[in-house]
Amino acid sequence: MSIAPDTTVVLGHRFAAELPEIALRWQAEAAPDPRLLVLNEPLAAELGLDPAWLRNADGIGLLVGNRLPADAEPVAQGYAGHQFGGWVPRLGDGRALLLGELVDAGGRTRDLHLKGSGRTPFARGGDGLAAVGPMLREYLISEAMHALGIPTTRSLSVVATGRIVQRETELDGAVLARVASSHLRVGSFQYVSAAGESEVLRRLADHAISRHYPAAAEADNPYLALLDSVIAAQAHLVAQWMLVGFVHGVMNTDNMTISGETIDYGPCAFMDAFDPKTVFSSIDSWGRYAYGNQPSVATWNLARFAEALLGLIDEDQDRAVELATESLQQFSRLYSVAYVAGMRRKLGLSDDVEDAAAQGLCEDLVALLESERVDYTSFFRRLAGGAVEPAFEGWAGRWRELNPDLEAMQRVNPAYIPRNHLVEEALAAASAGDMELFDRLLQVVSSPYDERAGFERYAEPAPEEFGSCYQTFCGT
Repeated sequence: MSIAPDTTVVLGHRFAAELPEIALRWQAEAAPDPRLLVLNEPLAAELGLDPAWLRNADGIGLLVGNRLPADAEPVAQGYAGHQFGGWVPRLGDGRALLLGELVDAGGRTRDLHLKGSGRTPFARGGDGLAAVGPMLREYLISEAMHALGIPTTRSLSVVATGRIVQRETELDGAVLARVASSHLRVGSFQYVSAAGESEVLRRLADHAISRHYPAAAEADNPYLALLDSVIAAQAHLVAQWMLVGFVHGVMNTDNMTISGETIDYGPCAFMDAFDPKTVFSSIDSWGRYAYGNQPSVATWNLARFAEALLGLIDEDQDRAVELATESLQQFSRLYSVAYVAGMRRKLGLSDDVEDAAAQGLCEDLVALLESERVDYTSFFRRLAGGAVEPAFEGWAGRWRELNPDLEAMQRVNPAYIPRNHLVEEALAAASAGDMELFDRLLQVVSSPYDERAGFERYAEPAPEEFGSCYQTFCGT
């Protein structure tokens, strides 16, 4: 690891210092011929990083982990997880590194993390590398989610490494620089709890409270308050996924953050025709992580988090289980409140509309959307313009009687999402060396609510033959 000269980048290493038991010191593999493909200049400025410096050799060296400040302590994080319901006691950052923490312009601590930077001892037989296409996918989808106002990790850059990655074919390698409130996951707590390290578990929980939910420290039971806070954050997050038709695709416990941010954009996609059974992941053959299952899977994952915390919640195991169960039972209510509130906004309903009327209208609409299999995003955008399809006229009559605010609807129902056929088109071109389609699609989804002339194809559903067979892959 060489040192980047003439830079004021300061990378903290609080996680590594406070939790050395799950922070393995490691270094990124050398990138033989690094080339910057895309840089998130607004995010760089937010982090106090000079975009012009990031474009030069030293800055690109930082973005692939090869030229770091002298006091940097990059680490691979250890965690466990339930993958498609199956317990794996040791996962960890097999191809990723936490370079350290930055303090942004708002005073918030943010992780700077690499993906595709090479093998670590957690790699479990993988090559530790990543290809251009999957890293650009994460960049594109995470930034689209941010533009939609959905809590998410962010993407700072994608750098082609000049290294060949072997998958089904030979692909160009790349490294993604990811920014997050933290990379603490449900799987982080499972890893420590399963090892029986009660003192480390307490330090991990204290670290999470300090970083994400400081008010919990003042509660009568701080660790129960931590559980409650994570439940609330995830209920809010998953409701927002459902409201925009987002399918995460791989909701393993190691992919659920403590912060409530969306993380790990592998086999993810946005739903076209509305169908709760929609699955995009090539490996989810039985639909565990289908669109309609996401709230129940979130509850299951949070139960695993609660199990990991039981010893901290109360010394009496039975009492701890009772308290945790009461907390978990709140997820359904919190999710429903967030989802219905979001649907009210999507339908332009004022606060004067009674909850029962709004909820009945929403439930009937969802049933119609499923039976008619209409394009989810287009339906709401057209509705915001006052247009409905014939099959919805009866429902629309009831909706119009509630005096919906069409202008307000246009501010919350996107005209543009990362349509799957457009994403694949852009990634195919970018993987062949042409970034024009990627850059244009990124521009479109970065302002999702503003319809613009010349971008009509970006608002159109996928051709039927595309949607009937579309699958995504994890990229490893």
